[in-house]
Amino acid sequence: MFTRSELEIKTIKELRDLCRRYGIKPTGNAGYKTSYIVTLMAFPFLALQQMKQSKGLKFPKFNVIQIISSAIEEMNSPTDEQAALIRITLEGRKMSYPDRYDQENLLNLHKAINVA
Repeated sequence: MFTRSELEIKTIKELRDLCRRYGIKPTGNAGYKTSYIVTLMAFPFLALQQMKQSKGLKFPKFNVIQIISSAIEEMNSPTDEQAALIRITLEGRKMSYPDRYDQENLLNLHKAINVA
């Protein structure tokens, strides 16, 4: 994903554009670069943590898979951070292992919902 040094050389406008691109909001006061940097560095990990906590997009329980329409409804829709992680993943950016495995699971779950 993004490194701190990669983000620190950007202007507030560039950071704001990145946040808008991925549909996420800065943490704290939008007048400071740090607010954008923290958000842009944290959203991939927050997205995966939310999936593990069954917030937003999530894997359906096994007994629900038997009824496809119920399974899709149970998967829910992505949080802002999950949607941002999906967008950046589709651009080809990968997280480090072992988080990359969960990143790919989130993308596959998103694809499954959109195919159904």
